[in-house]
Amino acid sequence: MSERKLILITGRTTHQGVGISSGKHLEEYQTATNVVQFSPADMQRFGLHDDDMVRLKTIYGTATVKCRSADLPEGLAFLAFGPAANQLVGGETHASGMPDSKGFEIELEVLSA
Repeated sequence: MSERKLILITGRTTHQGVGISSGKHLEEYQTATNVVQFSPADMQRFGLHDDDMVRLKTIYGTATVKCRSADLPEGLAFLAFGPAANQLVGGETHASGMPDSKGFEIELEVLSA
């Protein structure tokens, strides 16, 4: 894996789920869906601190989000379902009605650190 590449998984979180019920325009939902999480080791490797801005790129698109340290294995990134995640995953559903949402290679560009 390249120095700036990680594996992205997307999924639901409590804050993202509450935000859907309360309103996607509210701060809780916006915050929950615009933060990518990295392991402490990856944060250190990239010279990042909580709330630094990064750009994530996949073969499908790009998204600019804040980053935070989380209890994740090194080399793995997590982003809650939402507009930013939608920009990074493809539309192919393999007849399931749900696009792939895990295991995407992302390239990281540090925007502020």
